Amino acid sequence: MALKNKKSLGQNWLKDRDILIDIADSASCEGVSEVLEIGPGLGTLTSALFQFFDKVTAIELDERLAANLPKSFPGKNLEVVNKDILSLDLNSLNLPEKYVVAGNIPYYITSPIIQKFLHAEHKPQKIVLLVQKEVAERLAAEVGDYSILGLSAQIYAKVTLGQVVGREFFTPPPKVDSQVVILEPLDEPRGDEAVMALIKLGFIAPRKKLLSNLSVGLQLPREEILGYFEKNGISENARPADLSIENWCALAENIHKR
Repeated sequence: MALKNKKSLGQNWLKDRDILIDIADSASCEGVSEVLEIGPGLGTLTSALFQFFDKVTAIELDERLAANLPKSFPGKNLEVVNKDILSLDLNSLNLPEKYVVAGNIPYYITSPIIQKFLHAEHKPQKIVLLVQKEVAERLAAEVGDYSILGLSAQIYAKVTLGQVVGREFFTPPPKVDSQVVILEPLDEPRGDEAVMALIKLGFIAPRKKLLSNLSVGLQLPREEILGYFEKNGISENARPADLSIENWCALAENIHKR
């Protein structure tokens, strides 16, 4: 009996072999033989991953799918964990020193999953996810199009985009297209928690001027904040999306030293 998808879990299954191989290839990394797969579902990506990795540790929330998955890979080094990836203690997994993460994930858990691995004690070499195209673009955005999501990823990782996957390649078809996003955690983050705290204040109202947002968020006079802007070459008309990561770091340092 065929396993039906659960809409509540955002299950949209990708079956195109060429696309799956391309995703698995994007996840491959020299010297890495094990991959942690998030939401394997029917195992279509799992199958492709086995062409590049010796072992797959698959985290599957759906009990039916978790029970069914090993039947599709007799003789393969597959470990299935029937848990929620967001609440799972990564230290409970017997992961090697070097591993990568891959998965086709629903949009509503994209940010928490990325943050979980970028801030993990034992970080992966690479994170390769198939997500909503709009979300992928936000993650890889540049100055002028930044959001909290993009900045919170790019402070801790190099972010690049892979291929676009049209909705017609999924069963059932979602309402939007998807895209592969590749994150490679940095050895040293470009900022710290103080920078992220300032960014969150700055994006209280993303469409408003940053000067107004920070004045309200920090409860400081506009003139004082404007002084920090002038010191760092930031326009008084700048909006939160207009600042580079370097701008945010310099601003946070100045404000912290006040």
